[in-house]
Amino acid sequence: METERRTDLYEEWKKRAFLGPLPQGFLRVEERSVQQQQEAADEQAALALHQLQMQNAPAVHEPHVGRLGITIVQANLVKNYGMTRMDPYVRLRVGHAVYETHTCSNGAKNPHWNKVIQCCLPLGVTRIYVEIYDECSFVMDELIAWGHIDIPPQVLQNGETHEDWYMLSGKQGDYQEGMINLVFSYTTKVHPYVSAPPIMMVPSSRRYGMRKCSSVNVYTTPPVATAPSTVPSAMPSAEIQLKQISEMFPNVDREVIKSVYDANNGKKDVTINSLLQMCE
Repeated sequence: METERRTDLYEEWKKRAFLGPLPQGFLRVEERSVQQQQEAADEQAALALHQLQMQNAPAVHEPHVGRLGITIVQANLVKNYGMTRMDPYVRLRVGHAVYETHTCSNGAKNPHWNKVIQCCLPLGVTRIYVEIYDECSFVMDELIAWGHIDIPPQVLQNGETHEDWYMLSGKQGDYQEGMINLVFSYTTKVHPYVSAPPIMMVPSSRRYGMRKCSSVNVYTTPPVATAPSTVPSAMPSAEIQLKQISEMFPNVDREVIKSVYDANNGKKDVTINSLLQMCE
């Protein structure tokens, strides 16, 4: 008996020496089981409360994407710049996406394009920006006329088709360079969980001359909704990088550079390589 008692004391001494004093409630399965049951009950109550709050919350309209149709018909300019007849083309910006028409060879003051553009209208965009260039073979394309044009409210609200002439600014002064004839149409398509389509930058279809670069929207399968993230070009540190890139590419529109910068997640080196490929 004395030997067994000494053995038990020795084993207890080893446990305390190596493990330290055992916590209170050690090996008490009953208390731990009660605690787990309480935690599970708390989780169920929290889930029920969350579902109740979601049911009573005000309804939120799902974001929608509208398809805007723009037909660039023709222009009536006040002057033909240069010694020969101008070769005008139109550059159109909708949000951060840029589209171009073909060149109207020898169009001079009255070019015709009849170019139909179908594009995604980002939420909150109610106007477009139009520029008319004279395409040149050996020098930089010359900007002739430009103007901000509001999308007619009846087009966005009622889906009507609207045709009109819009005044353009230029070297002659504000709203003194002529007019451009546009046709607007709009179709609303509801898509739950749709984010802004990605923008891919591509070089201009014309290889001769020094025509600036353009961009087109590339649509993919609607992505799964994610938490909104900060646009790279909106970061405080991006302003310096964008300025440096703009100085390297003075002939590329700053909005185009921002689009490439955002598409490359704010990586300066990748953005420069993309712009070099675009402008080759």
